[in-house]
Amino acid sequence: MAGTEFEIIQRYFTRKQPGRVDVIAGIGDDAALLRVPAGMDLVACIDTLVAGVHFPQQTSAAAIGHKALAVNLSDLAAMGAEPAWATLSLTLPDNAPSWLEDFAQGFFSLAERHRVQLVGGDTTRGPLVVTVQAHGFVPAGRALRRQGAQPGDRIYVTGTLGDAGLALQLQETAASVLRSRLDFPEPRVDAGLLLPGLASAAIDISDGLLADLGHLLEADDLGAVIEVDAVPRSDAFLASAGPGEAGKPSRFYELPLSAGDDYELCFTVPEQHCAAVEHRLATLPCGCRAIGVVEARPGIRCQRADGEDYLPAGSGYQHFAEDGHG
Repeated sequence: MAGTEFEIIQRYFTRKQPGRVDVIAGIGDDAALLRVPAGMDLVACIDTLVAGVHFPQQTSAAAIGHKALAVNLSDLAAMGAEPAWATLSLTLPDNAPSWLEDFAQGFFSLAERHRVQLVGGDTTRGPLVVTVQAHGFVPAGRALRRQGAQPGDRIYVTGTLGDAGLALQLQETAASVLRSRLDFPEPRVDAGLLLPGLASAAIDISDGLLADLGHLLEADDLGAVIEVDAVPRSDAFLASAGPGEAGKPSRFYELPLSAGDDYELCFTVPEQHCAAVEHRLATLPCGCRAIGVVEARPGIRCQRADGEDYLPAGSGYQHFAEDGHG
């Protein structure tokens, strides 16, 4: 057994971390004592992952630890923020040492890459639930928001879409590349840091492109046309998606539009800044691709490359829909 709550914290979550000068007191006091650097705005976000809802029951502990932090870093990336601190609340059905060690390894491996310091949290017994709160900095007044898009702005996404959704459908038969995209999503922090001053609005894709883009557009009562054949798909996705079953929507189109868990960025860019954005993000492995344009008319219309309208079967993940999905 791993021990008491305080022994668990001491053994698995009190460790050498990036020594941030803005952390005055972290783990070990009743609360963290932190300092926001001069001239910066503080960006805070929080996400909860529930076993069987946000990840399959058989997901490895390392993947859960990674993903719990990654989904928060993705939110910071969508605001153009540099990550700094995190807190962790962990509810466990039991205190298995091997599970805790793997979870901590997954969490801290990602934290170290982005110089994130764990500054506090809590552990308790119950069904497996992980809650992480993350904090980051952005120069004052420069944060990206969902509001701000204008008609005529081009719509971009980073990376590729549909990989995690396909992995979830294929389960054990999913290619390792697809499975990694589901279990170990890569938050696009570097891309987010390049967008302030160029992008007009941004959001991360957690519930599906159509759902999350819809939230961005609704902030200004706008709409969009999406070129569904331009939506980027990975080689692994193309090799595994297949034509789909007769009479059912093709996974080639549906998953990149409506499957969640990609954690790519979706953002809008005024025409005069498109070349600069494409040049900047071309230096990153994820890159970016234009997939549509913002319109004044509300609603999202999807079009094929030949100009024909495409009517999606789904609109994305919804937490309180009766079946859990839209």
